[in-house]
Amino acid sequence: MSSAPRFQEEYSAKLPALALLSTLGWHFLPPSEALALRGGDQGAVVLGSLLREELQKRRFVFEGRAHALSDQAINRLISIVSQPDFVSGLRDANEKMTTHLLYGIAVTEFIDGRKATPTIELIDWHNPDQNSFTFTEEFSVTRTDQTQTRRPDIVCFVNGIPLAVIEAKRPDGQPGKGPTVEAGISQTLRNQRKDEIPQLFAYSQLLLSITGYEGRYGTCGTPLKFWASWTEEDIPEREMERLKNTPLSTAQKDILFRERKKLIVHGLILGLLAP
Repeated sequence: MSSAPRFQEEYSAKLPALALLSTLGWHFLPPSEALALRGGDQGAVVLGSLLREELQKRRFVFEGRAHALSDQAINRLISIVSQPDFVSGLRDANEKMTTHLLYGIAVTEFIDGRKATPTIELIDWHNPDQNSFTFTEEFSVTRTDQTQTRRPDIVCFVNGIPLAVIEAKRPDGQPGKGPTVEAGISQTLRNQRKDEIPQLFAYSQLLLSITGYEGRYGTCGTPLKFWASWTEEDIPEREMERLKNTPLSTAQKDILFRERKKLIVHGLILGLLAP
């Protein structure tokens, strides 16, 4: 397989999506940084270091006073989040994780010898600004059979937890492969199989296949025929046009293209050296 960049997908679908996420206030993590935040382990999908930072900000009230979480409690929470229960399959694992995301997880703490059992929110639903919103590209995840990796195009994280997975496809299609949006959906469905990377989808709340001008969405386990066309209801069309055409800042462009430049140069060199 060629290592050269796929320019049509890159420039027609993927880069516009990355730029829009940046404009909406999400922070881009180059692939190397995302890997470092999961301890260099491609089998892991939670950005454990980032989740730890967010949990260290949490406070619970016991006997009228606010307390920070102990290291033991934080380790317990990270362990629960990082190890979805697949005993009954992916869909059940996703439902259990969604419950944790919505309602939090109870932990045991001891304050001056007294036992407390606070429920800790993984996401601060009341104060959105108190959460971390990050995304990355080419998120390599080791298959469950340990033989290969899969690389979803874009993954979005809230507090280090991967809540959205996006596949970006070229809009002009490829001979013999049919509509490209459906190709992205098929790829996502394949990746959810138990011998693929189901661990990524135990957390997912939104799955997208986009081409730059068309998009369809589903959730964990949604069959192909039930993926729906994306229509924006909360943001007026004029505001959406403004967002799509807002230039990125120099800092946003620098971080977005930092590792991409290396990939392009590497691909061009390989192309020149190829027989």
